[in-house]
Amino acid sequence: MPRFSREAEGALRLAGWVPDRRVDLDQWKASLSEFTWHAAAESFLQEFGGIRVEISGPGITCAREPFEFDPELAIGEGGKFAELSELFGRRFFPLGEVGQGEFFLAIDEEGAIYLLGAWALRHGVGDVALEHLVTGVAPERLSPLT
Repeated sequence: MPRFSREAEGALRLAGWVPDRRVDLDQWKASLSEFTWHAAAESFLQEFGGIRVEISGPGITCAREPFEFDPELAIGEGGKFAELSELFGRRFFPLGEVGQGEFFLAIDEEGAIYLLGAWALRHGVGDVALEHLVTGVAPERLSPLT
């Protein structure tokens, strides 16, 4: 069974992804000292870090928007990530942005990918989240811990 749909794989490959792609994380680790790295963030960024997927138009349940995996786009936002991590009981690490920088993309320690604003929307885990981002599947709203 293929890892991605034909549409998702095509969009990812056009952005520079290939199977078994590996990115050196040393520069990001040096520049992102305000964030606490975890294994899921390292694994994801080693494979997908540095790509920008240029998509638009209607999707399955929401509009498709371009997204970029560059965690340095969140430099200076460590406090916001810490606050949201505490509020939702997750350890969010920045992955990049969606749209034209309207929302951050983040990953938790279990590999689930989120859109972050003043709230958190969950896209799913790993490949499922990438499939949803490319094909325009609306994320689920995450409830804060009370």
